[in-house]
Amino acid sequence: MVKADSTVTSVKSTGDIEAGQKLCDKVFDSEYHDPYVAHVAIETHSALAQLENGKMTVWAATQSPFGLREGIMRELGMAADKVRVITPFVGGGFGGKGEFQQGVEAAKIAKLSGKPVMLVWTREEEFFYDTFHPAGVIKVKSGIDKTGLIKFWDYNVFYSGTRGADALYEIPNIHISHHSQKNGSSPVHQFGTGAWRAPNNNTNTFAREVQIDVMAAAAGMDPLEFRMKNLKDEHLLGCLKAVADKFGYVPGKAPSGRGIGVAIGSDAGAWVAHIAEVKVDKKTGKVEVVRITCAQDMGLCINPEGATIQMEGCITMGLGYTLGEEVLFEGGKILTLSLDAYKIPLFSWLPKIETVILDRKNEPPQGGGEPAIIAIGAVVANAIFDATGARLYRMPMTPERVLEALKKV
Repeated sequence: MVKADSTVTSVKSTGDIEAGQKLCDKVFDSEYHDPYVAHVAIETHSALAQLENGKMTVWAATQSPFGLREGIMRELGMAADKVRVITPFVGGGFGGKGEFQQGVEAAKIAKLSGKPVMLVWTREEEFFYDTFHPAGVIKVKSGIDKTGLIKFWDYNVFYSGTRGADALYEIPNIHISHHSQKNGSSPVHQFGTGAWRAPNNNTNTFAREVQIDVMAAAAGMDPLEFRMKNLKDEHLLGCLKAVADKFGYVPGKAPSGRGIGVAIGSDAGAWVAHIAEVKVDKKTGKVEVVRITCAQDMGLCINPEGATIQMEGCITMGLGYTLGEEVLFEGGKILTLSLDAYKIPLFSWLPKIETVILDRKNEPPQGGGEPAIIAIGAVVANAIFDATGARLYRMPMTPERVLEALKKV
């Protein structure tokens, strides 16, 4: 393992952490781990390039057509009016087709050969060239008083992003810091990393919402009640009330044995709340997600059908990073190179999915393509705890890791 020097940036600091800790009846110190995750679009990167009458035209599956055009101009020494990029339907991107190596490669070969060139990456090449969701470590120290109020929140992000790192809850003493690689130091990530749907918010929401659940259980409070007690944000309170009503939620102190979890989050200006029900096979460690309900406040919803489809897609994709997706590597060598080794969601995994879009016609519209994915890891982890009393601090929650956690109950 390569150790890299890092710089520490204070993202937010309010109140006094030490003073807040003195007010606490119970203090909790936890560490959360998130792995490298691939994009695994069903359509791999592809491009068609044609040089005709001194002009290069490239049809490419890319989320960055202007970046691709500039790349071709730079690599081939061509003027802007000599390069045209056309983007057909991308076939899935999720942030992974922001890069455009295949388009530049096809253009180079087309220029060299004088022939139209069609380039399609193999699945192995797709993994090899991917810009993975970066692995990260989150360290959280927090505490509650005798009434169940959170008095301090010390949150540290190591080598992943801070999107979604906001505390969200009403806490008087907060410190949030980001530890990032120093310029010129040994690389933390030995291969390409980049945006992966709601970049890094999945990591931060997982750490925050599991930590909140840890405190709720220690306080002997229902996890939904604990959240509402420590929230003042009307958007999040509205989402919690809506999702509880849709789910038919019955309060209970975890672990209740029912397998029901709660989590909230915020992304792209929108707010979400989830409730999930799971079953856990204690002999095999297999987790079956039976049902997920999600309420989303995205301001004025212009296209309810489109927003609903995005929410359902987010929940489905979220089950992958929650239960199976992980890129294995040794040093800088990628070991996961095929779909038999990298587990994306299957139809057989899908639970009953219910969605609610809050009626907010008098508020400006907000993003709806990513918020519903961010809390899936947390809500399933919390449901596993409610079912078994086993707490998981690392993604994905594979059967092996569930069995390991069960040994500690």
